Amino acid sequence: MLDMRPDCEKCGADLLAHLPGAFICSFECTFCADCADILDEICPNCGGELADRPTRSKKLLEAHPASTLRKFKG
Repeated sequence: MLDMRPDCEKCGADLLAHLPGAFICSFECTFCADCADILDEICPNCGGELADRPTRSKKLLEAHPASTLRKFKG
């Protein structure tokens, strides 16, 4: 199951698990759409492809909550 990290690692933007707009690589490095565009959809951490992160329905978030661990270091 994906962690569904709550923020963009590059700019710190909030990325809610039930909304589209987050991009992840195979290691779940997470970026907002604007930062993914700037990065040409290539993860700066591993060099992997950044792809649309699927959403998780609000109903499933109750039983399987998103991560609260923020990765932005800014």
